[in-house]
Amino acid sequence: MTVPMKLRLSSVVVAVVACLGCSPAVGAGSAPAAPPSPALEAPPEPEPEPEPAPEVAAVGGFDHVGLTVSNLEASQAMFVDVLGYQLRGTDPSYPAAFLSNGASFVTLWRAEDPEQAVAFNRRRNVGLHHMALQVSSFEALEQLHEALVATPGVVIEFPPELAYGGPAKHMMIREPSGNRIELIHRPPR
Repeated sequence: MTVPMKLRLSSVVVAVVACLGCSPAVGAGSAPAAPPSPALEAPPEPEPEPEPAPEVAAVGGFDHVGLTVSNLEASQAMFVDVLGYQLRGTDPSYPAAFLSNGASFVTLWRAEDPEQAVAFNRRRNVGLHHMALQVSSFEALEQLHEALVATPGVVIEFPPELAYGGPAKHMMIREPSGNRIELIHRPPR
């Protein structure tokens, strides 16, 4: 018996079961000598696939990060002059600065009373522990480190080092208003 290639699995099982009734002398391409035994039946058709669950809206990533700062001008200058962000807009009534580098968007909001603003403690407060920004290469990470060391108000928490044994390398800073920012390069695998 010749079996077409696009035969469903249940049909193949029927053909095999039908051949179980063949005599050993029956060759390939011959008809079976007797019909299959009544005890040997083809298995029932498989249950239909369940309907897929309705799609849930997936989160694709961050749209922007908003940071409260005590010194809007100094924080904005660090993002623009050192990290390469561009000023996309301002809101003098808040006041706020809206910055982008084409890959990420950061909003800097000045605290209502910068002199009375309470510094965030990452170990005791609930809130943003740090913001991590991708860096294009190890060399770019080293160049940023040099530029940030020379930037007024920036505190280097630790210089570039391997992240958890590598291969990624990162550094951590506090921008002029005290927000923690990680700069990290992850080489392709």
